[in-house]
Amino acid sequence: MIPLSLLIMSLLLSCGGAILCLLLKHREGDIRLGGSGVGIAAALAGLASGLAAIGASQPAILDAAGPYPFAHFVLRLDPLAGLMIAVISLLSLVAWIYGFAYVREYAGRGIGAMGFFMNAFIASMMLVVTADNAFWFLIFFEMMSLASYFLVIFDQDDEAVGAGFLYFLVAHGGSVLIMAAFFLMANRAGSFDFAAFRAHPLPAPLDSVAFLLAFIGFGAKAGMIPLHIWLPRAHPAAPSHASALMSGVMIKIGVFGIVKVGIDLLGASAGPAMLGWGLLVLAFGAVSSVLGVVYALAEHDIKKLLAYHSVENIGIILLGVGTGMIGMALHQPVLAVLGLMAGLYHLLNHAVFKGLLFLGAGSAIFRMHTKDMEKMGGLARTMPWTALSFLVGALAISAIPPLNGFVSEWYTYQALFAAALDGTPLVKFAAPIAAVMLALTGALAVMCFVKAYGIMFAGAPRSHHAEEAREAPAAMVAGMAVLAVACVALGLLAPLVAPVMGRIAAATIGTAPVTLAVGATLLPGDAQQATLSTPLIAILLIAMAFLPIALKAAFAAKRGGDRKVAAPWAAGYLPDHHMPASAGSFAQPIRMFFAPLYTMRRSISGRWTGIAHGFERVVTLARRTEPLADRSVIAPIAGAVDAGGKWLQGIQAGDFRIYCLYIVAALIALLALAV
Repeated sequence: MIPLSLLIMSLLLSCGGAILCLLLKHREGDIRLGGSGVGIAAALAGLASGLAAIGASQPAILDAAGPYPFAHFVLRLDPLAGLMIAVISLLSLVAWIYGFAYVREYAGRGIGAMGFFMNAFIASMMLVVTADNAFWFLIFFEMMSLASYFLVIFDQDDEAVGAGFLYFLVAHGGSVLIMAAFFLMANRAGSFDFAAFRAHPLPAPLDSVAFLLAFIGFGAKAGMIPLHIWLPRAHPAAPSHASALMSGVMIKIGVFGIVKVGIDLLGASAGPAMLGWGLLVLAFGAVSSVLGVVYALAEHDIKKLLAYHSVENIGIILLGVGTGMIGMALHQPVLAVLGLMAGLYHLLNHAVFKGLLFLGAGSAIFRMHTKDMEKMGGLARTMPWTALSFLVGALAISAIPPLNGFVSEWYTYQALFAAALDGTPLVKFAAPIAAVMLALTGALAVMCFVKAYGIMFAGAPRSHHAEEAREAPAAMVAGMAVLAVACVALGLLAPLVAPVMGRIAAATIGTAPVTLAVGATLLPGDAQQATLSTPLIAILLIAMAFLPIALKAAFAAKRGGDRKVAAPWAAGYLPDHHMPASAGSFAQPIRMFFAPLYTMRRSISGRWTGIAHGFERVVTLARRTEPLADRSVIAPIAGAVDAGGKWLQGIQAGDFRIYCLYIVAALIALLALAV
């Protein structure tokens, strides 16, 4: 019960932090200190709870009476939920450290409300991943959506409010589909408890209907294409430390939901249907990964660029999850564990490096007061620690060895290769295509972050703010440093991390663990297929860095003294500030090559915007229609009563003689009635 005790402690601290932020709403300095302190304590307790649950041999379960017979309050901390709790807590810890200095940007604009919604957001995410009853799952899912909605619209400008409305619409549309899937399972099980869902599986084809409903509903929360349209607008609108939580953690709740329904609740009895589910997840993952990075390349807004990369990485995670489901359908436990493990490992890695990138972008915006990369430039000279942290995140998300993004993508490749070798003809056709799309995604991601880092941190300053910029406050740098170290550690220590992730995948599927590392070497269940050593790669890369120095020292004595130093030739032109590459010019060839995909995006965005505007018009019409009954029926009656009351007030003159006259008149009237 230690994991549950720590989880409850974390939840109580988050609730206390939320109340504290409201009570101290007029004392912003105390909110920054007290709110961050309580948030850090809650995050540490949550992190300890998650790690303890990952290492536990049995799930920890809390079952208490609820307000209704069908609403048992059940919390279940199994290894998958423990992983999610650990990821949420790690990002929360960093967000609170970072936010201690960052929230100064919002001085006088309601820091207390921001702290309240941050605490509510974090606590609701923890409750979603541990709830083991459909009623409470939906309640906490709604709390998570509402708390994040208020963070999205916190700036209260037109862009933030519009982005929040679109997010609200898509999130609640997804919630309705998830609710429908749970109702199907509850009708069969006779209970809303997930344990009953597991014990009374749906028959075919109802199981596929439930999975499709849940897949679309959770896919909307995850931001997979084509349900991603809210994500590039909502994430940039939120404060940067909230953006790190939304992109690094919240969208993973969507992936968690797909795994929960497809593998945990329905997977044990899915049979042949599981193969179709896995191929569907694989297809959406492949399309989301490629289109996400293609759309990111065209962005000049750094936070929108990072938001589109969230779409890309959700696609990569779905590639692993889909491959794991295919392995379950084909009764190949090694493939099932390898695929799901790759997806879960990338879930963890993406949370770390995407959180780092959002915090790095937030630090640049904190000093530059703009999200436009074209107005930055040269920040590596004035913000060296921010530049170094962002560089680590950029290398990790680009899958450059030996960092963490490379390891999880390597496992994803190996899972796809294994599926291509041992699958059915349809799987042998789909898996190589998915691998090719993953390779294309990786190449475009490198190009995108060469652009992002080069435009923001290299070259000459492109604005007055860029020239005058200085390093972010120490708390913000400390938050970034924690995640930068984690990116390196999760890569170099992959031989230790991979077996743990494999055990989580195996426990989720319900099969025996698979050998994923031997000593310092990684392997995809079979050393004959492939092996990898990230520590060895790191040693070789360090040696390569020192090789030029050694060569220079070796040949220094032989070099003559006739070296000439001259200005570089610039084709006859004097260099000026218009000549360096810009974000637009860098991406122009890609935009031309993928023009049809950008046209498709505009079309899809237009349709979603039209739906949102249509919904707004319905709301406006309802707002105008609602008072009609008041104006035509209730208002006239109320007016008549009010007029009668005012007339009656006139007879209360306050004269005692008049009141005596009233009594005499009443007696005469009563005598007349009697006669």
